[in-house]
Amino acid sequence: MTYAGVADRDAIQNAMTWQARDVPATLWGQLCRTAEAFPDRPAVSYQLLSGAKDKAETLSWRALKAQTAQAANLFRALGIGEGDVVAYVLPNCNETIAALLGGAVAGIVNPINPLLEPEQIASILRETGAKVVVTLKPFPKTDVPQKVAEAVRHAPGVQTVLEVDLNRYLTPPKSWIVPLVRPKIEGTRHADYKSFRKEMSKQPTELTFADSAGDRVAAYFHTGGTTGMPKVAQHRYGGMIYNGWLGATLLFDETDNIMCPLPLFHVFACHVILMAAICSGAHVVFPTPAGYRGEGVFDNFWKLCERWKISFVITVPTAVAALMQRPVDADISSVKTAFSGSAPMPLELFKRFEKACGVTICEGYGLTEATCLVSVNPPDGVKKVGSIGIALPYTDVKITKVVSGDVLECGTDEVGEICISNPGVYAGNTYTEVEKNADLYHYGAYLRTGDLGRLDADGYLWITGRAKDLIIRSGHNIDPAEIEEALLGHPAVAFAGAIGQPDAYAGELPCAFVELVAGAEVTVEELMQHAKRHVHERAAHPKHLTILDELPKTAVGKVFKPDLRKQAIERVYNGALEEAGLAARVIAVVDDKKRGLVAQVAPNGESEEGVAKVLGSFTRPWDRADKSEPAST
Repeated sequence: MTYAGVADRDAIQNAMTWQARDVPATLWGQLCRTAEAFPDRPAVSYQLLSGAKDKAETLSWRALKAQTAQAANLFRALGIGEGDVVAYVLPNCNETIAALLGGAVAGIVNPINPLLEPEQIASILRETGAKVVVTLKPFPKTDVPQKVAEAVRHAPGVQTVLEVDLNRYLTPPKSWIVPLVRPKIEGTRHADYKSFRKEMSKQPTELTFADSAGDRVAAYFHTGGTTGMPKVAQHRYGGMIYNGWLGATLLFDETDNIMCPLPLFHVFACHVILMAAICSGAHVVFPTPAGYRGEGVFDNFWKLCERWKISFVITVPTAVAALMQRPVDADISSVKTAFSGSAPMPLELFKRFEKACGVTICEGYGLTEATCLVSVNPPDGVKKVGSIGIALPYTDVKITKVVSGDVLECGTDEVGEICISNPGVYAGNTYTEVEKNADLYHYGAYLRTGDLGRLDADGYLWITGRAKDLIIRSGHNIDPAEIEEALLGHPAVAFAGAIGQPDAYAGELPCAFVELVAGAEVTVEELMQHAKRHVHERAAHPKHLTILDELPKTAVGKVFKPDLRKQAIERVYNGALEEAGLAARVIAVVDDKKRGLVAQVAPNGESEEGVAKVLGSFTRPWDRADKSEPAST
C-alpha cells in the first residue's frame, strides 16, 4: 500500500482501530510469523569493512529467529526475567541485533551509545538496574571495552558482562594479527566476564520459556539529543510493533533491500528500520561497526548500494551533505527512495541530492519518547520540502499553546508546541524517573514534544524550532533556526548551529558556530556580514561566530548544542574575568543533572568574592573547580 497523503492515511485508520488489527502482541510472536513466512529470505547483513567486495555475513529469517531464541534463553539462564534489564554497549554487528531482540524477548533491553563517557554509561546502568551487559571484547582502534569496564565498576548491580569479538568478521592475515595486538584491560572486575557467542551456542534455538502473555515494557532507550543529560524512555511491545507495522504497511515488503548505516542504539535504526523489516520480511544491510562514521563508508556508499541491490537508503541530513561531496560512481538504479530523519533537510541540499542521484527523499519525524515515528512526507504523494509530512495512521497531532493557564489548540499555520498521541506514546510513564513525567502531557495522553511547529491547511506538519532551544534576549524569544538557515545559505557552509551565549545585560545573545564545506575558504567577517543580510530580525543577528573544523554531532547527525553552549560559556566567562583583571579561569563546563551547565572555575589565587562579583552578573551557575560545594546557584 502506498502512502499518498491524508486520504490514504484516513482510509487506513478508518478501516479499524489499531487494537483490532491482526498484529502479534509480542516481539517474539511477530518474529515467528515473519520467519515462518520467509524462512530462507535474507533478514540482515553485516560487513565489518566498507569495501564493496569485503567479507559480509547474512542471516536468513530462520537463522535470525534461532539466534534470537539462543540469546533470550541465555539471558533467562543468567537471571533475566520480564522486569529485568539487559544492557548492551556495542557498535553495529549481528551480535548487536541478537542482543537487542533476545534482550527484549527475555526481559527489558537497554541499548547504550558506545560514544558516551564511562560516567554516563554507569549512570544509565544504575538508573535501569541492568544485571547483564553485552559489550566488545578488547579490539584494536576502539576504547569501548575499556569504557564499559570502568562503567561497570561503578554499577554494582551488573552481575555478568558478555563479550563480542569482532575478529570473527575479519579474514587472514588481519584475523591472525588481532590476538597479537589486542589491548588488555587492567584492574579488578566484580562481574563475571564471558563470551557472548560461546554462551549463546550452548542454548537451544527455540525458546525454553513461555513468551510474554501480552503487551509490556520491553526496552529502555536513553535520550541522546540536544537538550542535556540523558533520560531513559520506556518502550512497550505495542509501540515497537506499531513502528514496524507502519514500515511494513507504507514502505517495505519482503523484496526490499534497505541500507541502514545508523547505530543500533538509536530508535531510528532499531524501531523504524529493524522492526519494519521484522514486520515486512525486508532485508537490512548494516555496513561497518560505526555506520556512516565508519572508515570508507561515504567513499564506498554507492558501490555498496550496487552490491546489495538497495531499494531504500536510510539517511540523515549530515550524511546527505557528506555524500554530495562524492560522485555517484556505481549503478544505483535499484534505489527508489531515501528516507531521512533526525533533523530538517535544507532545501538546497534536498535539490542537490535528488538531482545528483535521481532518488526521491522522504523526510520523517519521530522522537525517542514516542518510541519513534510521528509523521512522514508520503513516498508516493505530495512532498512539501522542509515539512516533516503528514501524521501517520493512528497518530494524532495537536499544536498547543498555554493562555492564562489553559491549554488551547492553535489554528491553521499558528505556531505552538507539537503534542502527539499514538500507540508509541506510553502516556504517564514515558520516563523511568517518575518526576520527569510531570507536566509532560496535555489532555492526559498527548506527549509534549518540546518542538515548536505548525499544521498547514493540507495537514502537513512543519517544525519551526525547539521550545527549549529558544534564545531569550532580554525577554525576547529568538528562534535559532532562522540564524542557522541563513548561514546554511552561504555556499561555504556545510553545517551551522546557533545558541544563546551568556550576557550580563541581556541574559543571552545569539551566537553561531559553523562547519565549512570541504575545501571551502571564508572569513568570520564575511559570514557575519552574510548573516546580517539574511537574518531579517536585527535582534537575531549573531554577536559572535566561530568556525570549527567539525561541529559536534549526535550519532544520528543532529548538531549537539550542549557542547556549543559549553564553548560559549567558557569563552564569555573567561573574557569577563580577563577584562576585570582577574587570573581566575574557567577550566571546564560540566552538565549537572539538576542545575544544567555549570562552569568550573580555577581561582588561580583570586578570592571567591572577586570571582563572584564578575560572574554573578550572568545567569548560568559556576563552581570553584577545587571545591565540592556550589559557589553559585
